[in-house]
Amino acid sequence: METADKFQKLFDEKCNVVRRDFKCGKREGTLFFNPDLTDEETLREFVRAAAKGANSLVSLNDDAIHIAETKVSYDEYAAVEGVLSGDGVFLLSGEDGYLIVNARKYEKRAVMEPPTETVIRGPREGFVEDIKTNLSLLERRFKTPDLCIERLTIGRQSRTSVAVVYLGTVADKSLAESIVERLKQIDIDVVTDSNYLVSYLEKRPYSLFKQVGYTEKPDVASAKIAEGRVAVVVDGSPMALTLPFLLTEDFQSGDDYYERSGFTSFLRIVRLLALFLAVLLPGVYIAFQIYHYEMLPNRFLITLMNAVKGVPLPPMWEMLFVLLLFEVIRDASVRMPRAVSMAMSIVGAIVLGDTAVKAGLVSSPAVMLAALSSIALFTAPNEVGTMSLMRLIVTVAGGLAGALGIIIVSVYTVHYLCRMDSYGSPYLAPFAPALLPDMQDGMTVSPRKDMTLRPYGIRTHNRTRTKGGDEGGK
Repeated sequence: METADKFQKLFDEKCNVVRRDFKCGKREGTLFFNPDLTDEETLREFVRAAAKGANSLVSLNDDAIHIAETKVSYDEYAAVEGVLSGDGVFLLSGEDGYLIVNARKYEKRAVMEPPTETVIRGPREGFVEDIKTNLSLLERRFKTPDLCIERLTIGRQSRTSVAVVYLGTVADKSLAESIVERLKQIDIDVVTDSNYLVSYLEKRPYSLFKQVGYTEKPDVASAKIAEGRVAVVVDGSPMALTLPFLLTEDFQSGDDYYERSGFTSFLRIVRLLALFLAVLLPGVYIAFQIYHYEMLPNRFLITLMNAVKGVPLPPMWEMLFVLLLFEVIRDASVRMPRAVSMAMSIVGAIVLGDTAVKAGLVSSPAVMLAALSSIALFTAPNEVGTMSLMRLIVTVAGGLAGALGIIIVSVYTVHYLCRMDSYGSPYLAPFAPALLPDMQDGMTVSPRKDMTLRPYGIRTHNRTRTKGGDEGGK
């Protein structure tokens, strides 16, 4: 069949595409499929139905619809993409179109609790690598026609399916349109994970601070969508991206909304204080040791001088060496097999730290403060990378200019963050600018019944969230 021969030439000779010719009544039919991606049983049922004969692709589509999802297309590139995605494509002699049979078969991971966002209370479901499963987890939580899902295909070679999910009556239309437009402009050969799209969605891709949120939990993504954000789901990735992103999101945990508000507020304050401690503690220690030792209590100063006596490295380089040591241990423990990673990280930190102190390379206060700072970083696990770099910058500033250097770095950082925005949302909201209604879910958490309005930091069409809210517009 001439049409089938022409269609076959669109594939490389070594491409894993199988062609099957058979009689369709008095006419000839040809089926193309990829055996590695296709459910052959579904195709057998289709062939049995097609072999009985058909007047046209449209009539065959009507007869075969009970077997699988089918559609008639006249776009040969859509047919090629269907074959490479696991569909069966049927051609009928005398017809110019293609009947695409949805017979895709993928091996996928079961829905289970994600390893990066465990909770004591709340849903245990997590996203998987299949986009249909991930979208179904979101759609199950929004039984409303207002849920909008815009589908795109990104990647010249991978042809990866991407879905943009938002509530049409809540999310700002211009926000959703700008995100979709950015995604459409991406010209890349392969997209294997949602993180491939992050730098294209960020307005400042070279910034130390992340500007795109991500989550493995459908309940977290649903809560953000309900507030007016937009979620981006990528086929092959268990991470859903959320926009716009505010810095306060990384101080929030899934458990925060399933625990008592008083206890949750206490934990959030602890997280914030721990992060300040993690970033500033090494630099402040170095600054006091070099420039402001007269401000230390005499007993502590004597203890410190005895501890650092004989250490060959200057204070700043000593602290940088210890911080680098802990970073190496952390990175190695992440990449090691789970069975040995915990033992390696604990034994490595204890043995190396104790040995370095006994050898006189570093002082015990430097090891203790570096360890305390490293532990405090993990109170906000999504910010570990950024805050680790900020800690090094503050440590160098404290070693070079003392308290003045730390103040300059801190003021510049705050000024920089105040100028940042994420798709029209202030990056430091609700603190800068001060949005008093949003403080209900800021540093502290109010009971759910008191959160009657959606956050003012996010542009929305409908501000009312709970019955009793006194505002319904923008």
